[in-house]
Amino acid sequence: MFYLIGIGLCDEKDITVKGLEIVRRADRVYLEHYTSIIWKSKEDLEKFYEKELILADREMVEMQSDDILANADVENVALLVAGDPFAATTHTDLILRARKKNIPTSIIHNASIFNAVACCGLQLYNFGETVSIPYWTEKWKPDSFLKKIDSNLNSYLHTLCLLDIQVKEPTPESLTKKIKSYSPPRFMSVKEAATQLMELVRSKASIILKENTLCIGLSRVGADDQKIVACTLSEMTEIDLGPPLHSLVIAAETLHPIEEEYISQFRS
Repeated sequence: MFYLIGIGLCDEKDITVKGLEIVRRADRVYLEHYTSIIWKSKEDLEKFYEKELILADREMVEMQSDDILANADVENVALLVAGDPFAATTHTDLILRARKKNIPTSIIHNASIFNAVACCGLQLYNFGETVSIPYWTEKWKPDSFLKKIDSNLNSYLHTLCLLDIQVKEPTPESLTKKIKSYSPPRFMSVKEAATQLMELVRSKASIILKENTLCIGLSRVGADDQKIVACTLSEMTEIDLGPPLHSLVIAAETLHPIEEEYISQFRS
């Protein structure tokens, strides 16, 4: 059996009882380490799970999935994923690959930012399409996500913005010289995301998203030191929410009275 197990948002104790039982009896357990992360070391997880973990980076999950699925038809193999397993399309593809090999599969769900974002007071059924905001470079400044934000705002819907995570990203030198080297990990902050959005607003790329649009910044959702701040987009460019992971919500222009009341406690 191949198990895809969500381990939650924050630490080793967020795994479900069902997930923990499977991990402890599995023959082989991988820890996916690039679509998202939790802020505990591999050693901390191994101690609590009572199981050795094999780190699985992007290359292994996307290009070497056969290694992960090897013998899963006769053994119990598990892949642990921060948040919920199906929050990333990569894992959907992995399940399809397993089923094409006639390997039995099982999904163990958990909390993810897609439902935990409601901690800011916005109602989940008032959210539109989720977007991802990537880091810009001097020569590469994609803005396709802006159309989706505008579409949501036009429909009076909130937008959850997932912010870029770069773990084990190849350096430019490694791409040109075929020498494997990696840049230090980077995790986009709400400040950085808001700054990029403000550049689009000022360039008139959007006439719907504005400097005074209400935004909500969230950091380390589910942790003891979780932080939430509500302010305008322009003000968000000055907000420091501390260590990652961060998420940004673009709020609809019209809020439900309960949403407005709940958010008021987070206004800066």
